[in-house]
Amino acid sequence: MAKIETKNIRNIALLGHGGSGKTSLAEAMLYLTGEIDRLGNVTAGNTVSDYDPEEIARKISVSASLMNMTWKDVKINLLDTPGYLDFSGEVLQALRVADSAIIVVDGKAGIEVGTEIAWESVAKAGLPRAFFINKFDDNEARFGRVLDSLHETFGKNVCPLTIPMVKNGEVVGAIDLIDRTAHVFDDKGRHSVEIIPAESEEAVAKYRDMLMEAVASTNEDLMMKYFEGEEIGHMEAVNAVHEGIIRGEIVPVFCGAATKLWGVWTMLDKIAESFPRHTAKKQELLADGTPIEIKSEGGEPALFVFKTVADPFVGKMSFFKVMNGAVKRDLTLRNQTSGESEKLAHLYVMKGKKQTEVEELACGDIGMVAKLSGTNTNDTLTWNSAFSYSKICFPTPYYVKAMVPASKGDEGKISQSIARMVEEDYTLRFENDSETKQLLIYGLGEVHLSVLAARLKSRFGLNINYETPRIAYREKITKSVDVEGKHKKQNGGSGQYGHVKMRFSPSDSDGLTFTVSVVGGTVPKNFYPAVEKGIQDAMSKGAAGFPLMGLCADLYDGSYHAVDSDELSFKTAASLAYKKCLEEAAPVILEPVGDLNITVPDGMVGDVMGDLNKRRGSVMGMEPVADRKGYTTVQAIAPKSEIMDYPIVLRAMTQGRGSFDYKVTGYDTVPANLAAKIKEEYKDR
Repeated sequence: MAKIETKNIRNIALLGHGGSGKTSLAEAMLYLTGEIDRLGNVTAGNTVSDYDPEEIARKISVSASLMNMTWKDVKINLLDTPGYLDFSGEVLQALRVADSAIIVVDGKAGIEVGTEIAWESVAKAGLPRAFFINKFDDNEARFGRVLDSLHETFGKNVCPLTIPMVKNGEVVGAIDLIDRTAHVFDDKGRHSVEIIPAESEEAVAKYRDMLMEAVASTNEDLMMKYFEGEEIGHMEAVNAVHEGIIRGEIVPVFCGAATKLWGVWTMLDKIAESFPRHTAKKQELLADGTPIEIKSEGGEPALFVFKTVADPFVGKMSFFKVMNGAVKRDLTLRNQTSGESEKLAHLYVMKGKKQTEVEELACGDIGMVAKLSGTNTNDTLTWNSAFSYSKICFPTPYYVKAMVPASKGDEGKISQSIARMVEEDYTLRFENDSETKQLLIYGLGEVHLSVLAARLKSRFGLNINYETPRIAYREKITKSVDVEGKHKKQNGGSGQYGHVKMRFSPSDSDGLTFTVSVVGGTVPKNFYPAVEKGIQDAMSKGAAGFPLMGLCADLYDGSYHAVDSDELSFKTAASLAYKKCLEEAAPVILEPVGDLNITVPDGMVGDVMGDLNKRRGSVMGMEPVADRKGYTTVQAIAPKSEIMDYPIVLRAMTQGRGSFDYKVTGYDTVPANLAAKIKEEYKDR
């Protein structure tokens, strides 16, 4: 494969609500560009982008898939992303290396939650974007309603480039508003040009005026022409659309039916003509926020790794974008994170799971290299200069489950296998909880962890089951008590003797505060450390079996035997005193609590607050979100045990529009009725 020049490369991310037709659109683009000779479909499980066994089984995309195609000498790197919120990390990876985005909208459903989230994600990434209204041929589709809602929701710079062509009440093609030509499609997606039918004249006039208003806003001269009623010329409009898309001043809307290939031809033309190349933005941001100039010709080779896949056959696959210069096979670059040198032994371009080896990739191109042992997602590799590109900021996973191997012999395989998966997916987090003795896995949702379990089985032969995680409770005494502990044992010969009198009281510190106020040497100084150690060891279990915290212990008296006393005897005596303390000092169970910040649309604040009350949460305040109009952050304190399922609940309550972050900040007393249940559960375990 010959090297493609930077000016002829377009990197495009496909986003949208689940089921809107992103994968079908990708398949249509591949077919029309001649990259595939058979049109696959999601239901049959034979599309190029959804090749993972889990994607085929579930009929949804779970990973961002990279495909390349050529249209009119322009190479298009297409990144098809999942629409399901559990896999939002995959979307962020694609947006980091894309130079523009197409948001697919279902022509029947219109704007959905996934549409809004996609728009916000693309806007945050600062990318030029377009809409593709899919399924426009369906009798239930309402193109005009959907387009008007896009225009109203996302701004006046949203404007149509193509609209449906209606003849005898049926959609038979599409009309190009710039060229003012009607295109009728055949069953292979090819089109023939016809005269615009009378039925569509009114729609053409309405939407072409919307387009010309957006075109005029890109240029003062065009604005004057528009307001003076002069006609904006064809090439003026074409150039204005091109510049407007690159600068984000125009958000074009295309229409079509991906499964019929309708409208895709026209969109491919516009991608080749008007969508931006990598160098259009002139600069890239470094990790510290400073900009760095992009040099495509003669620039120093530099690449950014945006995705890692742990393939059981190929090995570690690192997907990267050439951010500067060009890279060639066998080139050695330095990883700016690890400091290690990595040899790019083989370079590949991807078409789903199909790999094609190439000798060189130009600036702006996207490829894959296998078996880079010390390189991971978010790493920057450079030739000489020491700098790192800005990293992908992944969402924090809060949905947690305990992992249990289905077979006893698999315990040792879990950590190694999970380490490979966490290396691939930065929205997973693994933790070996030393307190509850559980292996915990954190993800973005139920489906996310279900896919993980399936992949562990298919890739590593590891079968796991999920259980509800245990909470690491604590205990604390609530009263001050004065107790003694005496250990006396005589079996003939030297015996054991230790005797302590102690005052125990609650403390604000987390651990043990040990003091000595012995007078007259009733307990020799050399036994003080043994007394303290005896209490520390005993604090690992309180009255209900949980570790005790916040304890003041003062040794004020006791006695000893000149022959029989030793450190072990006083350690035992101290633990006996501790047990009496638990009997008399009214210990309570403590649970972890933390700060919970929930960001939701203004209209859903009441529902969130009502749900928080049911979860024993306390609302501490509210404030509007500065950079998200119409959103409010509710600040609360909530017990950890009550938010174990909160990622699922909040998503359902807000239809995916809500988000939250949570951090354990301390412990609070468990209500008596719940404490009794916790004690019973602990006894059963």
